[in-house]
Amino acid sequence: MSTDGRNDWAPLAAETAEEVRAYFAALEGVAAGETPESALPVLLLALGQLSATGARLGALVDVVPVERFEPDSGPEEDLERIRVALHQLLGGLDAYCDLADPVVSVEVVSGSLAADLVSVAADLSHGLQHHDAGRPTEAMWWWQFSYLSSWGERAAAALRVLLTLMAHVRLDADDEEVMEAEMAALHQV
Repeated sequence: MSTDGRNDWAPLAAETAEEVRAYFAALEGVAAGETPESALPVLLLALGQLSATGARLGALVDVVPVERFEPDSGPEEDLERIRVALHQLLGGLDAYCDLADPVVSVEVVSGSLAADLVSVAADLSHGLQHHDAGRPTEAMWWWQFSYLSSWGERAAAALRVLLTLMAHVRLDADDEEVMEAEMAALHQV
């Protein structure tokens, strides 16, 4: 570790960058329509793993950047094509209801799963730009700050929606089909 703090966060920043890249790869794959039948499980897994990384960021002591002002990380990545592709893929499953702030409000708001997934990616992309430019402390600061201020909440909301969708897909079976499957299984013994 350096005495000026420039490399203190480098190992954890490298691990976080790997998780961010894995999330991006999953998002790109699903948005490209590579395997639409596995879109929900892939998104659930990718977002769950990323949320664990985020929880680690949130639990850390505050990351303090070396410089007082954020260096320019370059142009923001345009993620609109991914949001549109996810929205089209999800169709009627994209919109959901949520609480504006579950701690201080009972106001119900509407959300978009595609928009949440892309919002998370946008925040992560900004930090990844700092990491790839050789500024691991700045990357960690951005990832931690944006986790606590925006992407952590959006990821949690999207994760809840994905889990709920998976539960409906897997558990909302027609009673008659379930009975037939049970009977078939009994007769195979």
